[in-house]
Amino acid sequence: MNPTRLFVGNLSYQTLENDLQDHFSQAGVVTSVNLMFDKVTGKSRGFAFVEFATPEEAARAVEQFHNKEFQGRPLTVNIARPREERPPRLSGPRSERAAR
Repeated sequence: MNPTRLFVGNLSYQTLENDLQDHFSQAGVVTSVNLMFDKVTGKSRGFAFVEFATPEEAARAVEQFHNKEFQGRPLTVNIARPREERPPRLSGPRSERAAR
């Protein structure tokens, strides 16, 4: 687990990376912001990853922003867990044939 990388959930779909950069910089030096978008629609998925320069700054951001309102919504902020390995998803006619 990376103690400087935070998961930020329950974001407004209008939130931009610059909004997060500005807001989270109150807790320390933000080194990156990665807002997640749907591959098909191109719209925000309502969550992002924010990385800080130090674990102490990341911990301060969790304390400062978890369950606090941002752009009209209470944020979920915690240390990001590693991505779980999942089998690839099948879609379309192939998956129907595989199910038979």
